[in-house]
Amino acid sequence: MKRSTKSILISSGVAATTMATIAGAAFTAGKYLMKVALDRELPKSSDKNKARLTGSKKLIEFSKTIEESAEKFESTEGIEQVEITTQDEVVLVGHWYECPNAKRIIVAMHGWRSSWSKDFGMIADFWHSNGCSVLYAEQRGQNNSGGEYMGFGMLERHDCLEWVKWVNERTESSLPVYLAGVSMGASTVLMASGLEMPENVHGIMADCGFTSPHAIWKHVAEKNLHLSYGIIGKIANDMCRKKINMGAKDYSATYALSNSNIPVIFVHGSDDKFVPIEMTYENYKACAAPKRLLVVPGAEHGMSYYTDKESYEKALLEFWQDYDEKKPISEKDQTEDAPE
Repeated sequence: MKRSTKSILISSGVAATTMATIAGAAFTAGKYLMKVALDRELPKSSDKNKARLTGSKKLIEFSKTIEESAEKFESTEGIEQVEITTQDEVVLVGHWYECPNAKRIIVAMHGWRSSWSKDFGMIADFWHSNGCSVLYAEQRGQNNSGGEYMGFGMLERHDCLEWVKWVNERTESSLPVYLAGVSMGASTVLMASGLEMPENVHGIMADCGFTSPHAIWKHVAEKNLHLSYGIIGKIANDMCRKKINMGAKDYSATYALSNSNIPVIFVHGSDDKFVPIEMTYENYKACAAPKRLLVVPGAEHGMSYYTDKESYEKALLEFWQDYDEKKPISEKDQTEDAPE
């Protein structure tokens, strides 16, 4: 065999081996990311990577605070555990905290791998003292609710609608209903805005929501884990479709918001490294309904209320004042723009 031919064959073999290695690594990475993203049970190694996934330096301090708030909140008297069964026969658990002489109702959706008490323990007293009866949902695929997988809002948006129907049946009233969510819970309620909601759904409160599963997975892989998302993204999308019968690009908050007339207040921390604030700007710009924006300087992911309670509470009180009764779009809501 000629030396040149032999060299070409050797080079081809090396190239083929290299490509096979890259493909194998991409498959492993995509499989791991989808297990972390969607599966009820986390891979054992994932806890070590939590700080890398979120990009948060303040996570330990913040986690201690929310754990203390959650423990206190869970022991509050008057919270009733309730259940519903979804159309796809998943049993979901919720926690109904009724307020005497309520002025409004909130359906609250917690975030990815979190809980109702952790994400809302700090703000629960403010809501209750201001006339809010609240249904705190436990998201599918997490904690006490059924479901083998999470859906990153694509499945949970339908669950949100079922909870709205539940509170309307429970209260037998026409009180205004607001949808509230943090992180994946925020994306859940934003995606739910694209569904046909009951007339008494007056507004949405979305704290640090992402635009779509594809966008947030790409961001986390590239910015926080420093992985190229090209091949990994295709593998992740295929695995997502296999697990939940939807691809990562099949539905988005931006699409839902472009077809919604439900007023929204968007909240985001300027220093969020997990869900970048640019995603809230994208959601804001896509929103066809009346909209408001609160940016909290220095706040990391899900830490806006923790960082600046005064501004957060003021913004919600003004939002409720304007939308407890449905009114024409205000001049403020018509003209306010998100930063470029």
